[in-house]
Amino acid sequence: MNNQEIVQKLWNECNVLRDDGVSYQDYITELTYILFLKMSKEQDQQDDIPEKYRWDNLVSKEGLELKNFYRQLLLDLGNPEIVKSKRINAIYANASTAIDEPANLEKIIKDIDGLDWFSARKEGLGDLYEGLMEKNANEVKSGAGQYFTPRVLINMMVKMTEPKTGDRCNDPAAGTFGFMVAADQYLRDKTDEYWDLSVEERNFQIHDAFSGMELVPNTHRLAIMNEYLHGMDGRLEQGDSLSANGKWMKNFDVVLTNPPFGTKKGGERVTRDDLTYETSNKQLNFLQIIYNSLKKDGKARAAVVVPDNVLFADGTGEAIRKDLLNKCNLHTILRLPTGIFYAQGVQTNVLFFTRGESDKDNTKETWIYDMRHQMRSFGKRNPLNDKDFAKFEKLFCVDDRSKRKETWDKEKNPNGRWRKFTIDEIMARPNTSLDISWMNDEEEHDNRSLKEILSEMNDKSKAIRDALDELNKALEGIDDSED
Repeated sequence: MNNQEIVQKLWNECNVLRDDGVSYQDYITELTYILFLKMSKEQDQQDDIPEKYRWDNLVSKEGLELKNFYRQLLLDLGNPEIVKSKRINAIYANASTAIDEPANLEKIIKDIDGLDWFSARKEGLGDLYEGLMEKNANEVKSGAGQYFTPRVLINMMVKMTEPKTGDRCNDPAAGTFGFMVAADQYLRDKTDEYWDLSVEERNFQIHDAFSGMELVPNTHRLAIMNEYLHGMDGRLEQGDSLSANGKWMKNFDVVLTNPPFGTKKGGERVTRDDLTYETSNKQLNFLQIIYNSLKKDGKARAAVVVPDNVLFADGTGEAIRKDLLNKCNLHTILRLPTGIFYAQGVQTNVLFFTRGESDKDNTKETWIYDMRHQMRSFGKRNPLNDKDFAKFEKLFCVDDRSKRKETWDKEKNPNGRWRKFTIDEIMARPNTSLDISWMNDEEEHDNRSLKEILSEMNDKSKAIRDALDELNKALEGIDDSED
């Protein structure tokens, strides 16, 4: 039995949970509480779990005794006075269960116990858990996309940023820690699972190389579990990166992330005092903390997923873009196709940039690759795959960007996907807009749904409203009654 088949069997347990009134959003959380105990046994890592709460004792219980025992287990494993492991405390923090029927709880535990764990160990328990989260994201569109980025996109971004052993890597919007897990695996593949490194270097990779912060408690719980199953033990905090709690994230070599979209509730400002520009726009605030968190050594680099409005928003949005262009070399923008995320109509891009040694004039030219126009349709039945990025990866020239070539002719091939724009050309554009499109759509039909078109229109309308709000705030206190 392979991991895909085991994932499907685990997902089938959701039918039992549903019959007990558990919502789709809570499926993975409920399964995680149980899976952690089972997977700890399979990996022979039960030392930090009190003996009475280990898997063999749990699976031996039945009926009402099991129900009462399990509920006490959830309370005690989240209590630092009873369990000293911070990881276990984080996974079971404020844990409770919505499973009310003892027979349903017993069935789930015994079904999980009876799975083919020999095959699961062979293929990797971390990969199994990630497969379960991906299954959840595919099945549960509402809300799931907030923390799950397609793995092929993550892997491409990791490959293009080329993490190296010794690099300090970070994701300030960690979700389930997928970017850091992928970066860790990228380096393990190059170093024989770190056995090519010295003991000191190996310990750095496991304990210090990868870090992150996640706002949503249940998502942070999944991230801790994912990190654990992949043999990682980095700093993974639960909290708001846009608050003072996130100020520890500094001096990184690599940042890889897909920050949340939208505005802070109620339009309130972030509470960090180290941002140059104030705005309620989450992604613009995340962009600021990302490029400011990179080392000023001319080598530190980032790959960040952003929605279109980051490219064209005026007012504070334009000021932040200019700050990015000055402090960093924004060398590449990849315009992603629609339909690759679970929220319909989301128009996104990946920004690739390197922090300069100084804070001025670091961007000389920006290359843009358009994967949005004249592409095949993407969706649940037609997911993004590695082949879709093959041409972009070849043109990106990881090893030496000076080898990049013009691959288009304005007259012979006006719809070429790959174009270069100098900083002078960018600065001359209205709002210093990076929302640049040149491909001719005359030969293709707009395959977007009405909902997707309206979503794009709403994004642009929202950007205009935000800009007006910023302008009104700037005008506050100005006495316009003077003669």
